[in-house]
Amino acid sequence: MLKKTPLNQIHRAMGARMVDFGGWDMPVNYGSQIEEHHQVRRDAGMFDVCHMLALDITGAGVRDFLRFLLANNADKPKEPGKALYSCMLNPDGGVIDDLIIYFMNETWFRMVVNAGTADKDVAWISAQRDAHAPGLEIKTRRDLAMIAVQGPNARAKVWQTIPGSQAATEALKPFQAAEFQQYFIARTGYTGEDGFEIMLPAGEAEGLWQNLHGHGVAPIGLGARDTLRLEAGMNLYGQDMDETVNPLEAGLAWTVDLVSPRDFVGKSALQQKPVTRQMLGLVLLDKGVLRGHQKVVTPNGAGEITSGSFSPTLNQSIGFARLPLEVKPGDTVQVEIRDKLLNAKVVKLPFARNGKALV
Repeated sequence: MLKKTPLNQIHRAMGARMVDFGGWDMPVNYGSQIEEHHQVRRDAGMFDVCHMLALDITGAGVRDFLRFLLANNADKPKEPGKALYSCMLNPDGGVIDDLIIYFMNETWFRMVVNAGTADKDVAWISAQRDAHAPGLEIKTRRDLAMIAVQGPNARAKVWQTIPGSQAATEALKPFQAAEFQQYFIARTGYTGEDGFEIMLPAGEAEGLWQNLHGHGVAPIGLGARDTLRLEAGMNLYGQDMDETVNPLEAGLAWTVDLVSPRDFVGKSALQQKPVTRQMLGLVLLDKGVLRGHQKVVTPNGAGEITSGSFSPTLNQSIGFARLPLEVKPGDTVQVEIRDKLLNAKVVKLPFARNGKALV
């Protein structure tokens, strides 16, 4: 039996095509995936992200615990509501999950983890808590729904929809959140566009969704969500990294703090393993479509596509590839597609952001 979000019925009423996404019944599109993609780049769209899981970790010493649990340094967020993106690693340096934490106060951090890894994450975090900080409480917040509103006009349309929210959130910087009435509003997202991710009581999610739609915010499915995050150079857990891949080889070195003296799970493994691969972007020059697991041929050895698709913004096929360190942006490599070697240009990520192509 597939799990359903509080918005399941409204998706069906809006004509969504539903699919099994990690055990959840989720909308892949409401019509044209390409039109949905452009809607977010050019105006505003909304996504059901209720399948993701929020956790509240509370108690004395919670920052110390997260400092040990995460590869990024939980000392960084100082202001209430400040967010931090990080990977959570296993002892071998592989990625258990990528997640966001929000510092609320010195006895409360909120964490948002991926849907497909939620049960595994809670078990791992609980085991680490029991071993290192048994006084902390971990509360799963399935009572909360989450709706992401993304695009150049997203914030303005949220303010129109939720009276009074502009005064409470207009000053928010990227990666910062504020509480307003029953809402937890964060200036974060997974599209490369501005906007908010909004948590609210699950029973009120359908009303907010309908009100946003009434203010011109279009519903967007998982298909466009994937092409948007790909253009924005944002990793997808299970494709671009997993427990067999360390973050230094997944384009996530910027999320790992190896400088501070603190210890964290997986640190010694990262320090001991030489980095032999890097994550770069590819733009296909010949006719075809880049897909995950395709082989990349370079003069310096083989690589592999981790994520790939057609880019509506670039009107070309693009992908992420894990490649030998000697490969540089500007190089031409070949991708093996249906027994043919097709040319692709190596580029820096991201491909697009804030409505504009960058390559």
